[in-house]
Amino acid sequence: QVQLVESGGGLVQPGGSLSLSCAASGFTFSSYYMNWVRQAPGKGLEWVSSIDNDGSNTYYTDSVKGRFTISRDNARNTLYLKMNSLKSEDTAVYLCHSLKAGIDYWGKGTLVTVSS
Repeated sequence: QVQLVESGGGLVQPGGSLSLSCAASGFTFSSYYMNWVRQAPGKGLEWVSSIDNDGSNTYYTDSVKGRFTISRDNARNTLYLKMNSLKSEDTAVYLCHSLKAGIDYWGKGTLVTVSS
């Protein structure tokens, strides 16, 4: 079965950096777009970034452009999100997402807290 497991969250000061990972299994990872989505406390889901199946095209929401970098390693079935210049408004649970055959697959998420 499809499994997405995020890791790498934690507490970081404003202006700091953090790297997230999402380990994928149960499907042909290299065949699918992958996404990072976040949910801030008390708010709805917000799309953050996407990457196509071979990593040649990446997309970002405006608020993270120039600060976040999405990447993937298809040999390791792993999705990454490198986050720099973090702001308090980046505080959220970050979830890995894939859409496969019309079904949404989600990880459980990893919490990123940006605070001094």
